[in-house]
Amino acid sequence: YEILETYEAGIALLGSEIKSLRDHSGSLQDSYVDIKSDELWLVNCYIAPYKFATTIAHKDRRRRKLLMHKKEILKIQRQTREKGVALIPISIYLKKSRAKVKIAVARGKKAYDKRAKLKEKAQKKEIRNIE
Repeated sequence: YEILETYEAGIALLGSEIKSLRDHSGSLQDSYVDIKSDELWLVNCYIAPYKFATTIAHKDRRRRKLLMHKKEILKIQRQTREKGVALIPISIYLKKSRAKVKIAVARGKKAYDKRAKLKEKAQKKEIRNIE
């Protein structure tokens, strides 16, 4: 992906989910952000069930609401209407004991862009090895 713009969003979690995140038991692999009725939702994000939870454990891949200002959500909505532009989660982290998700408005790369990037990377590696 070619990242056009990044945003920070809060995430609405259950108590056992935040405890699992503090234990580094989460993954954004295969997850994406969906916009439904002017709300952002994190879909298919894996947060492991908390091993010390006494009540019924949460679903590990449930939809989670992302918390942002309405103006930001509307701006993101306008940006993602363009063809080939997607909203993807980049990282999930804790900031002042609050869970945050870094999301990006990104455009998928074309095959020739990928080849050019690999060629550039190989050239930089070769230069580093010479020095």
